[in-house]
Amino acid sequence: MANYITSGKLNACKSVKHGFFKRSGGVSSGIYEKLNCGTHSHDDPGDVIKNRLIAASSLHPGAKLVEIHQTHSSNVHVFNGVLSVVEADAVVTDQKNIALSVVTADCAPILFSDPNAGVIGAAHAGWQGARNGIIENTINSMRDLGANPDNIIAAIGPCIAQENYEVGPEFYERIVSKDYFNKSTRENHYLFDLESYASDKIWQTGITNIDPLGIDTYAESNNFFSYRRKTHLKEKDYGRQISIILQH
Repeated sequence: MANYITSGKLNACKSVKHGFFKRSGGVSSGIYEKLNCGTHSHDDPGDVIKNRLIAASSLHPGAKLVEIHQTHSSNVHVFNGVLSVVEADAVVTDQKNIALSVVTADCAPILFSDPNAGVIGAAHAGWQGARNGIIENTINSMRDLGANPDNIIAAIGPCIAQENYEVGPEFYERIVSKDYFNKSTRENHYLFDLESYASDKIWQTGITNIDPLGIDTYAESNNFFSYRRKTHLKEKDYGRQISIILQH
């Protein structure tokens, strides 16, 4: 059984199950220990498949798990029943017993639900995808399926916290608003607040029911994978945690 965190606001949707999974409960070893769900990591592919099945079964036995190939794009996949891996950074559906998933390792996983319309979504939002419109595109795709922003709930799962997200001047110049930065101790370096940036992007679409969980992937090494932490430790690779949502 894999362990996961839930959003109190999404828990209010009785027809929806969701989970932001921790790294415990899987079969991988070494730097990937244990529930690595990143199919593009260098972990044993068989172990990754087992881990993904463990996660999906822990949430809802028998659910069909939809995977997307994430590239930090603004592309959204509208799931129509065909279980193929599509290049996208978000996926939406109005179908039942379909488990939508994204994997992250510091980027923000965002799970969406309009319980009235029966439409759900999952998005992988790093700074680049968020800046280029992945959040807005996800919500627009949900609207195309009948969702109403007034009824959509959005939960932002574990991601890197501002205190651990130091960036240089080139990054700083790419983000229009400077409200998401604090000065770092290093000259010409800044600390970026990804969670607030993503939350404001959601708010600007008209959605006000937002639940940022405020959990730092970098700091909680026993619970979450982190690309930034892997870089600082000079490890050769890193795992990814999975976030899943479905309606039944």
